[in-house]
Amino acid sequence: MATTSSAATPNTAPNAAGGTSTAKARGTMAQGTTDLGTTVIDDGVVAKVAGIAAREVPGVFELGGGAARALGAIRSAVNSTDLAQGVAVEVGETQVAVDISLVAEYPVALQTVADNVRSSVRSAIESLVGMEVTEVNVTINDVHVPSDDDTAEADTRVS
Repeated sequence: MATTSSAATPNTAPNAAGGTSTAKARGTMAQGTTDLGTTVIDDGVVAKVAGIAAREVPGVFELGGGAARALGAIRSAVNSTDLAQGVAVEVGETQVAVDISLVAEYPVALQTVADNVRSSVRSAIESLVGMEVTEVNVTINDVHVPSDDDTAEADTRVS
């Protein structure tokens, strides 16, 4: 069995001064080391991949809880979107755990939406990031009823 060696260990990478620096800083994780270098993927990237995958599931109206959605509305007003809104990730060396908070559309089957979100997020992270997903916890904190939008528009009057 042949083994390859690298100048850098999984937790260190060469720096500009010729020494090594810690590749696993707070908020990042090391994907792995090859003879050509170390790959580091930030936790925020993993959360964004999960957020995009969850938004693509039919029956998901929005991600995040009340406060996150309020902040998201402010971001939308200034043409900025946080694709990781409502997503929390715990990233290890080779595994990821994901927590997703969402608002479902009415009248979708909530368990079906949660199962489809789990499947979509797991598939996206494993194929795009290359890490094993140990769990995807889904919290449905609200149900969006389309008639709520009509009522909100009817209540706003200009005199």
